[in-house]
Amino acid sequence: MNVILASQSPRRRELLGLLRIPFTVRVADIDEAMDPHGDPASEVARVSALKANAIPRSADELVIAADTIVVCDGQILGKPRDEADAFRMLQLLSGRAHQVMTGMTVLYRDKAVTHTEITQIHFRPLSEKEIRGYIRTGDPMDKAGSYGIQSGAALFADRLEGDYFNVVGLPVCRLGMILRQLVPEILEESQ
Repeated sequence: MNVILASQSPRRRELLGLLRIPFTVRVADIDEAMDPHGDPASEVARVSALKANAIPRSADELVIAADTIVVCDGQILGKPRDEADAFRMLQLLSGRAHQVMTGMTVLYRDKAVTHTEITQIHFRPLSEKEIRGYIRTGDPMDKAGSYGIQSGAALFADRLEGDYFNVVGLPVCRLGMILRQLVPEILEESQ
């Protein structure tokens, strides 16, 4: 069986590698725009399903697609447009709780499972100097919510409730559960 990761994210490739199953990458070319008035958990799930279904596959190929967003007070925070947008987002998250949501879709044969994993994060209060210094590293510029918890923003998050790997971009535990449900032998072969 060929496993396809429908993502160009290096973080997702690394996390999928934790399962020790061989996979290839095929990137879906879709419109990832979300309805700003829609339910964020439903929207991120919808986008993951669009990505998965956009990947051409044979009958025996399994597709894993994911999309991650940061949500603060119901507002979806995607990747920043520029440094000013990154500053705005990090200032919004400073001293507050927010959610990281990853919509994930797994397709195999005629089966499809879509799930949204939600992790609650709390940032300690951040100074303007800290935010500007972090932005200068370039780390926030390709990440939802303008931060990577696995890198410099590890100094910002003082509490986390849920799956850490979800915050990085792929809820590994939930993915393992879905794979066991759809194709039980896939993880047995890699153990």
